[in-house]
Amino acid sequence: MLRNESRAQAYLDQCDLDAIIATSPVNIRYLTEYYCWLDPLMKQYMISPGGPNRIFQAYAVYQRDGETALIVNPIFAANAVDLGVSDLCSYGDPELHLEGSVPVEERLQPLDGLLAKSSADENPTEALLSVLRDRGLDSARLGLEVEPLPDVYYKLIEASIPDAQIKDCTNLFRLIRMVKSDEEVYRLTTAASISETAGLASVRSMIDGVNMSAAIQNYRAQVAASGADFEHFIYSLRGLGLAQEPDYTLPEDDILCVDFGCIYKGYFSDTGLTIGMPQAPRELRDRYGDLQVCMGDAVDCVRPGVRSSTVQEAMQTTMAARGVTATFPHGHGLGLEIRDYPILVPDNGLRISDDCVDEPSDLPLEENMVINLEVTVMTPGLGAVEIEQTFVVTTDGCRPLVEQDRGVTIS
Repeated sequence: MLRNESRAQAYLDQCDLDAIIATSPVNIRYLTEYYCWLDPLMKQYMISPGGPNRIFQAYAVYQRDGETALIVNPIFAANAVDLGVSDLCSYGDPELHLEGSVPVEERLQPLDGLLAKSSADENPTEALLSVLRDRGLDSARLGLEVEPLPDVYYKLIEASIPDAQIKDCTNLFRLIRMVKSDEEVYRLTTAASISETAGLASVRSMIDGVNMSAAIQNYRAQVAASGADFEHFIYSLRGLGLAQEPDYTLPEDDILCVDFGCIYKGYFSDTGLTIGMPQAPRELRDRYGDLQVCMGDAVDCVRPGVRSSTVQEAMQTTMAARGVTATFPHGHGLGLEIRDYPILVPDNGLRISDDCVDEPSDLPLEENMVINLEVTVMTPGLGAVEIEQTFVVTTDGCRPLVEQDRGVTIS
């Protein structure tokens, strides 16, 4: 199970909600584990010329008692066969031109029945409304992920179940997801391990003279061979920003940062290191030592209850004390998105709020958050140095998610 069950239940109790409804692919996956690669990509105009530039809507319902429902396009419902959701629902014409009864293996029989009856509701929002009525939730207290939902669907839901108390819970989802379940930590650990192994191999090939483009392709191939998907592999060019595509071969006097990551079963990895070639400028080699001290001070600061801005301030103070002000050390959560909450930056005075929650954006750290700490210094025309590592917040501090030796630059 992906979702943090106890945390979700506690928030539903705290917000006095009977159920929450996910409308984005990320949160639908979080509640049910349902995933289809095409869901965030296929827009309505791609099927119906002149239609809107929005994805085909799906929904997931999660009740306070742990029951779930998933409403998906019938042609993609096969992706949900083994998920164990309480109700798998579809809508419209599945376009499979069913003729007669064809025997199917036992595990696929629910799908066979689903497709046969999927025309009962014409669209996904009507199918959602049917689920809510069938479960007695049409007059309940409902949290709805409003932000990604097209207004036309929101108005239909609101008008169709006037006795329900509908509250925007967009940010509630983000707060639930920021503390990871055991399964999430496992997937994040696997993603980080795959990325670290493939990334170091590719970096060493670059040091041996392999062109950057070829090294990136090697990283892609190794990540894929380990069961993950490529996410990013970027590098600095003489401290002049970050690039991914230009052909480049390391000269003997170069020092540059490399940042890379992959995705394993939906969960992101993200890390960064520094390559120092034999004739790299002493100035930046020394600067890398400042980054090491900065990361050490940040790790010492991380523990439950500490505000996100406190960690960032410790990093910034360390760098300033060593004469470095042109840098922005910070951190961020990691999960089903490349940046989950918390975001470890200076307190901006904003609130994380919707109809259900209202929290300062300067969130306190909690046990089982998975966070990245990162610091980069770019010297235009000379080079760039970086350290980015991933940690799990523990009861009294933090631990590395996987071994990421950033003790020295690789050369």
